[in-house]
Amino acid sequence: QVQLVESGGGLVQAGGSLRLSCAASGSIGSINAMGWYRQAPGKQRELVAVITSGGSTNYAGSVKGRFTLSRDNAKNTVYLQMNSLKPEDTAVYYCNLVVLLDAYWGQGTQVTVSS
Repeated sequence: QVQLVESGGGLVQAGGSLRLSCAASGSIGSINAMGWYRQAPGKQRELVAVITSGGSTNYAGSVKGRFTLSRDNAKNTVYLQMNSLKPEDTAVYYCNLVVLLDAYWGQGTQVTVSS
């Protein structure tokens, strides 16, 4: 069984920064990709950033240049550094892990950016 433990959400003013962490544990095996999605009220869940097993990263256009995704392979952990936060970044952020054909989700962490 795979577990994802997220941390780092909270309330921040516009222009501020937050760092999210997601640690994977359990029967992980070979990780294909790991990253973050977010879902704002009344909107669909959307990709924020993902890093593949080969080290390639992909960012949503709305966060490119402001967010940075990194990983610690030894700890099966990814970090999302979010800078220059905007009110429109307010959402529940979900960690996502893809192992072979299986996808796993964290419980979500709330990020609220006040104007």
